[in-house]
Amino acid sequence: MIARLASADLRTRFGTFHEVLYYDGRTQSHALVMGDVREGEELLCRVHSSCIFGHHFNSVECDCREQMEQAQARIQAAGCGVVIWLEQEGKGNGHYALLQSIAHKRAGLAQGDAYEAVGFARDARDYRAAAAILQDLGVRSIRLLTNNPDKVDTLTRHGVVVQGTEPLKVK
Repeated sequence: MIARLASADLRTRFGTFHEVLYYDGRTQSHALVMGDVREGEELLCRVHSSCIFGHHFNSVECDCREQMEQAQARIQAAGCGVVIWLEQEGKGNGHYALLQSIAHKRAGLAQGDAYEAVGFARDARDYRAAAAILQDLGVRSIRLLTNNPDKVDTLTRHGVVVQGTEPLKVK
């Protein structure tokens, strides 16, 4: 169950989005909506997890900020779409896990492998809130802006019609 808490327009470098704040009993999630998405089909959609390093500290060791900027720019160009921001730092493991994994990542391990090396799940993210938000917004189908095939599988299992994916460029 997810509850809509509040909403307001948000002016960004990529135009004005309408932010809708949700709460699932544990965490808040945000939908940034551009245009009229109700009954929308094949809408561009980015499901994005929080990243303190990339979004708050401007780290050059991850591409989270760049992926968010690409998603917003592509939605702006299309004139319509949704970004869903989930509080799932460290691939759902939390910031502590991210800090603990840094040495392993810098030694050459992929991020998922680095998490496992320090005793955390390779990827503990959960996209059920994103599915519920898309349903609340009345979206019929999406084109998911992602490089992660697991997002498609999880969203589909929770009732989201994913018409296709469009990759985001990474470093």
